[in-house]
Amino acid sequence: MKHSLLDKIEKQQISETVPTFREGDTLDVLVRIREGGKERSQLFKGTVIARDGGTGPKATFTLRRVTHGVGVERVFPLHSPALESIKVIRRGRVRRAKLYYIRNLTGKKARIAERTDINVDGSKKG
Repeated sequence: MKHSLLDKIEKQQISETVPTFREGDTLDVLVRIREGGKERSQLFKGTVIARDGGTGPKATFTLRRVTHGVGVERVFPLHSPALESIKVIRRGRVRRAKLYYIRNLTGKKARIAERTDINVDGSKKG
């Protein structure tokens, strides 16, 4: 009984506009930011280094980018109402579920190869 009520509430929180993406993919995430009484959108572009929490309302993903020589990581709740949009820019080919090793790499060594078997919109090539 208790679980069915929680399941109903969790289903209401899940956003259907989330594209399919994996670790290694490069994303553009538009985030709503409130400063005082004003609200604006800020773009965060980075590489997905981790996904946690499955597909439910508690799911999160971590994006990493290097700005002015400083690595910046940000964890986003996947179904947060603060996210305006998530757009897949590039599909990466990786063999691990967590890409934490990229934190220690710089320059060309930190590059991720592009997946060629799938399009940016998620459809298979061929």
